[in-house]
Amino acid sequence: MDLHEKIPNNVSLSSDRRLQRALEEWQPHFLAWWREMGPEGFQDDPVYLRTAVSVDASGWAHFDYVRMPDYRWGIFLAEPVADRRIGFGDDYGKPVWHEVPGAHRTTLRRLIVTQGDTEPASVEQQRRLAASAPSLYDLRNLFQVNVEEGRHLWAMAYLLHTYFGRDGREEARDLLERRSGHPDKPRVLAAFNEPIEDWVSFFMFTTFTDRDGKYQLLALAESGFDPLSRTCRFMLTEEAHHMFVGESGVARIVERTAECLRAGREPRAAGALDVGIVQRYLNFWYSLSLDLFGGEVSTNAAQFFGTGLKGRPREEERHQDHLALEGVYEMDVYDEGRLVRRSVPLRSAMNEVLRDAYVEDCQKALDRWNRRLAGTGAALVLPSRRFHRHQGTFAGRCFDPDGREIDAGTFERERAAWLPSEADRAYVRSLGAHPVLEPGQFASWIAPPVRGINHQPIDFRYVRSNEA
Repeated sequence: MDLHEKIPNNVSLSSDRRLQRALEEWQPHFLAWWREMGPEGFQDDPVYLRTAVSVDASGWAHFDYVRMPDYRWGIFLAEPVADRRIGFGDDYGKPVWHEVPGAHRTTLRRLIVTQGDTEPASVEQQRRLAASAPSLYDLRNLFQVNVEEGRHLWAMAYLLHTYFGRDGREEARDLLERRSGHPDKPRVLAAFNEPIEDWVSFFMFTTFTDRDGKYQLLALAESGFDPLSRTCRFMLTEEAHHMFVGESGVARIVERTAECLRAGREPRAAGALDVGIVQRYLNFWYSLSLDLFGGEVSTNAAQFFGTGLKGRPREEERHQDHLALEGVYEMDVYDEGRLVRRSVPLRSAMNEVLRDAYVEDCQKALDRWNRRLAGTGAALVLPSRRFHRHQGTFAGRCFDPDGREIDAGTFERERAAWLPSEADRAYVRSLGAHPVLEPGQFASWIAPPVRGINHQPIDFRYVRSNEA
């Protein structure tokens, strides 16, 4: 590990002077983007952050106070696997690629750019949340997510610079030029252009959208292009924390709501959130995140699998047929305007295979939240995967949360019962009108965590404001 280099790395960057110069030229553009589009406020305050110092399982992170612009963003790949072989597709069993195969150059670049574009996008979406933080603990977690998304951007920029020549350098610059929600140069994927103006959205985003990120990274970690696989395997160690922030954040919201219900109090009267508003936020972010997997039937997904570029999570341990040439997937498709059950070639259904694993994982998160609501008579549910979809088979049609097809007029009449209304969003924003920045203090709508970060007490000063 070269931790004291201008760009910390474990890829022997100093041995390739041309690549090192290119990345050192990109670095000030990244820092300028961070200053412009990173978290508003607190940029000059020390934050108790985790920084990668190794990639081994014995301890890959170091905790200390650091000002965010001084964070040691770097390039870290998981250790190589000796004699690794391609684990799926038409080249199954052949040695993995350490350079980009010419036939797959354009497709690989598109996969890396799409993944890379999500990283700065989420930072931009969340940049104004510090002004309404419910606690110092949560504020620090927001900043930890942000700096790690910045490091994930570095990971993809490294691949583009290293393996794609001038085209890659231009793509890496474009990652810093697009802006979340911009009318003329938006981010690539729709969910990453949605504003995140309150902490309920942030917690739902990190629960559901970052969980999509987990499954995309798991699929790319199987890639026959070994540098991409190793990059994603290390990114997954950090992605787990992002999902923890989201899932535990919603759990603490639900815990506070449950406390009110058990005491016979209306949650809103106590400055908390009622179950209905939590459900509507859940419906919104879950359905947007389902879209990120793409269409249910996809020639792109079939190509990615067949060429060994993007596989199924944990291919070797979970699947026996690594060619997927004979299998089929049963799904609902439209035939002359009617939904009918059809058998689809398995390779063409790989998006849906990935989505199945995601839905199962999301349900486990909901089960944990619902345990917090036990005895209150309330529960949260995942809406049908047909509900509020803008990609794939169900795009352009209207369904209720139970998956029944309805007309557009009915959907619009019921929208406020199923998705956050402006009144809902205004109420949530009102709860964050003033940030809670005293150590150990928490906003009225969220319960404290069970424990602090890195064995620190809950009332630890995770962000030191106004220090020189």
